[in-house]
Amino acid sequence: MSVYTKVSFDELAAWLLRYALSPLADLTPIASGIENTNYFVTTENERLVLTLYERLPAEDLPFYLNLMAHLAQHGVPAPAPIADRSGTYFSVLNNKPASLVTRLDGAPQLTPDAAHCAQIGRTLAQLHVATGSFRGRHANPRGAAWRTQAARAVKRFLQPLQLELLNSEMDAQRKMARRRLPHSAIHGDLFRDNALFVGAKLAGIIDFGFAATDALAYDLAITVNDWCIDAESELDAKRTRALIDAYQAVRPLTDDERDAWPLLLRLAALRFWLSRLYDLHLPRPGELTHAHDPEHFERVLRARVARSGPPLSR
Repeated sequence: MSVYTKVSFDELAAWLLRYALSPLADLTPIASGIENTNYFVTTENERLVLTLYERLPAEDLPFYLNLMAHLAQHGVPAPAPIADRSGTYFSVLNNKPASLVTRLDGAPQLTPDAAHCAQIGRTLAQLHVATGSFRGRHANPRGAAWRTQAARAVKRFLQPLQLELLNSEMDAQRKMARRRLPHSAIHGDLFRDNALFVGAKLAGIIDFGFAATDALAYDLAITVNDWCIDAESELDAKRTRALIDAYQAVRPLTDDERDAWPLLLRLAALRFWLSRLYDLHLPRPGELTHAHDPEHFERVLRARVARSGPPLSR
């Protein structure tokens, strides 16, 4: 969500003429994140978010935007894409594919308790149930092939103990790639900063830039690794149980998913350790950008490996 591509007020006002919207009133860049360019857009009557897709090819955008529309139509609190006068969800702005979605109220809850985690677990399960009827498919751009490429690229920057951890975990996760777990569209990045709360109530989930077709329990593991972590990179038992119990009340995990759970937690940590290493050591130019600390997910991965216990209980 960094600003890689500048958009002026006049440029956006001209582009917005293709939409049945009221006149533009304000345009504010969103400085956090690393993948796309985002702006808050305020018209006389609407509050929207503009995204310019920096890496995603235009042919992939229908998956993301149709998924968000599908979720919004099925009662999942997600931003709804805005179609232009021709019924299209995106077009080119300043040489980049761009789209508008509704802006949700609320702010991230960065110090969640068990009640917050329960709401996230329930909503993630609702999302997974809803994607069961979504016909779009998109291979995960941060899947096994990407992990192999990224690991190869960052190895030269690692210390010996880090390299040992990376090599051993890559070997362990090759076994996970052969498991046949329930798949459909996942969020892929449901961290605390991608959920908005109004007071104590979850108002919505945002940022579907890493959505893909992948294992549902892997999506749950990504979420648990962020929402339920403590200062020592361990999983807080109360928050973890609240999130997983709320999830299973809507979508019970299968025996295979529970059996794979320890490795899924490790896979989720590995994926974000690799992406943060890559963004730190092999950055691309951009304005207002920042790379997240890869050491955080190195610690998470080491903790998950050290505590790689029995399958998840019912």
